[in-house]
Amino acid sequence: MNFETLATQGFLDLKKQNNTVSTPIYANTAYSFDSVQHAVDLFDLKVAGDIYSRLSNPTNDILEKRIAALEGGIGALATSSGQSAILIAILNIAEAGDEVVTSAKIYGGTYNLFAKTFKQMGINVKFINSDNLEDYENAITEKTKCIYTETLGNPSIKVADIEGLANIAHKHGIPLIVDNTVPTPYLCRPIEFGADIIIHSTTKYLSGHGNAMGGIIVDSGNFDWEQNDKFKMLTTPDESYHGTIYSKAFGKAAYILKCRAHLVRDLGCIQNPFNSYLTILGVETLHVRMDRHCENALKLAKHLENHPHINYVNYPYLESSPDYKLAQKYLKHGASSLIGFGVDGDGTKFIEALKLFIHATNLGDVRSIITYPAGTTHRQLSDEQKIKAGITNDFMRASIGLENIDDIIEDIDNAIKISRS
Repeated sequence: MNFETLATQGFLDLKKQNNTVSTPIYANTAYSFDSVQHAVDLFDLKVAGDIYSRLSNPTNDILEKRIAALEGGIGALATSSGQSAILIAILNIAEAGDEVVTSAKIYGGTYNLFAKTFKQMGINVKFINSDNLEDYENAITEKTKCIYTETLGNPSIKVADIEGLANIAHKHGIPLIVDNTVPTPYLCRPIEFGADIIIHSTTKYLSGHGNAMGGIIVDSGNFDWEQNDKFKMLTTPDESYHGTIYSKAFGKAAYILKCRAHLVRDLGCIQNPFNSYLTILGVETLHVRMDRHCENALKLAKHLENHPHINYVNYPYLESSPDYKLAQKYLKHGASSLIGFGVDGDGTKFIEALKLFIHATNLGDVRSIITYPAGTTHRQLSDEQKIKAGITNDFMRASIGLENIDDIIEDIDNAIKISRS
């Protein structure tokens, strides 16, 4: 199937779901076993199947299979949020004493997770404050377990050089983990450029309507976990499963299987089936929505670029953008809906003067949303950390929705006038 068909009907089995055209919500916790031996085999990971909805659920299964296929992966795990997806993805291969290398220009919630919570767990995260690939490579040590990046940085809207980072990671025998939330697989499939693990906050564009919290991890199946002795959690016996060695028992699916069988089992952060259902509905229109998101965002970015009272505009599809060449390489169909810009005026008055834009911290919604990162998503960061993340006091993050572009532009222009009065 092509992308649009897969997004709309991928893994739809009408007979299996009692001929219902829409994917059912399986609102149950437990599943009956065919026999005692069947139960034993399920708990020993010898056969596939559902045991308890903290581990898997038929509604979640459809979402997982569909997103894995759209990203070009071999399997996926739907989690309770994007943050829990990042947590599980890293903890699946890293423990106390290990290191992670990432950019300083990442989502504020992820920055806090890495700088605060992972530090408490004994995992050291090195933040790279440049776009120089050599700086990433120089930060890698024997303790480094992965490089982590965002395809499109939130809210910096920097384009990651996925292929370059993947080459460096693989040179040192570690995987590249990519958060692909902002582009979605419709605009970019990082696995095609060498990424090994993909993460999404499904709360954003995949769901698309601001009504379903969730996250997902996609495994490319391409990384060789046995190439060195760095990933013993995957290549040595797991005593909680009678000595099962994931890399031996599950081959290419070892990583994603361990995410579910070990970490979701113990941490419990699985996606709610109702949220999976809502996200499936969103995915069915993903390609249509993303086309309009990109169209509206580019028109607004060009308008703001020429506005006398806008200090700067960050949008990688502008030819003036330093990331324009990278965007042309990695984002063939558009640069998504996030725009960063600096307002020459009173930022508080600007936000409060907006009528159409909703002042909130979400993005990827069908409705246009404005966020002031310095006072919200990145408020927990120190002034120095904000500067490294590209967050200045005039910086606004706009997630451009599906409204008429003339209304969007008029709302922005009117708010700028008021902010300067």
